[in-house]
Amino acid sequence: MAFRRRTKSYPLFSQEFVIHNHADIGFCLVLCVLIGLMFEVTAKTAFLFILPQYNVSVPTADGETVHYHYGPKDLVTVLFYIFITIILHAVVQEYILDKISKRLHLSKVKHSKFNESGQLVVFHLSSVIWCFYVVVTEGYLTNPRSLWEDYPHVYLPFQVKFFYLCQLAYWLHALPELYFQKVRKEEIPRQLQYICLYLVHVAGAYLLNLSRLGLVLLLLQYSTEFLFHTARLCYFADENNEKLFNAWAAAFGVTRLFILTLAVLAIGFGLARVENQAFDPEKGNFNTLLCSCGTGASTGASRAPSAECPPRPGWQPGSSRGSRVLGRSPPAPRSLSSLGAVCTRLCFLSRRPLSRLPRKRSGESRERNLHTD
Repeated sequence: MAFRRRTKSYPLFSQEFVIHNHADIGFCLVLCVLIGLMFEVTAKTAFLFILPQYNVSVPTADGETVHYHYGPKDLVTVLFYIFITIILHAVVQEYILDKISKRLHLSKVKHSKFNESGQLVVFHLSSVIWCFYVVVTEGYLTNPRSLWEDYPHVYLPFQVKFFYLCQLAYWLHALPELYFQKVRKEEIPRQLQYICLYLVHVAGAYLLNLSRLGLVLLLLQYSTEFLFHTARLCYFADENNEKLFNAWAAAFGVTRLFILTLAVLAIGFGLARVENQAFDPEKGNFNTLLCSCGTGASTGASRAPSAECPPRPGWQPGSSRGSRVLGRSPPAPRSLSSLGAVCTRLCFLSRRPLSRLPRKRSGESRERNLHTD
């Protein structure tokens, strides 16, 4: 299964050989795992790579249902789906993006950014559809209290756990792709920050048993990211098209407001009223003041890590100023950088006992102090 037409042969297992054939190597490894399902001796080991582990039968009103929790074996499953993602990445690059970019005749810099946005458009679109389906079927939109009720959410439905495993696999696969795609050195720090932010937030929601809240926040975040990278692709096709950038700028502010409000509501007020407030890693309970403030700060402060801010007034797509917006990342607005501090303060105040809150002095006490002075 060849993903690229190669006109030059490279020495076996050399650096160039691995770069140009990494998708084929990944396909061979995936094929070996699938062949292992055909034999009884290796089938049990092959299922470790393909299916989520740690299934538990949970009694419900309708009978017993199978749920899952996390453990070290999840790393094996994530590793398998990293290779799956590498293969899909190569398919999208070879059969969609390369054919479009040849017609646009882009420069090297624009070609690199076009491939980056093209891959993220496909990923964000599929993630939004999948995440919206999970949120609706699990009833998280119709019952917002379920985001924090019965915490910790140790046992996950199959589709929720599988979604998180695939998310981790995608963002982990993006790290070696920086090497395989020969990303420029100037672009590596920005993309590393982008990837690591998503890895920290997705893994944090998964490991801290905040999977329900994480699903809703990812749905909001991925929606704006999809709109931004779609606008970016349209910009490369037609530099006079800025309508989608204006729509993204409006959606960006609205979604950040929703994310901040939801984070304060769920973490600051919802989890603060849960009966069990003790730190118990064995039971999966991380509902403490420190963890809540840290989660609230990271949720509120994490702006869209695509490193581009909304177009400023007077922005012209064809001008040099417009190219700087798409190339170099300007500093974050002060209002966005302060969201983490605001969210932390609100989470902290919502969890403080009423006896510790500062009380206003009555009129008599103020008058008494004035007479004594």
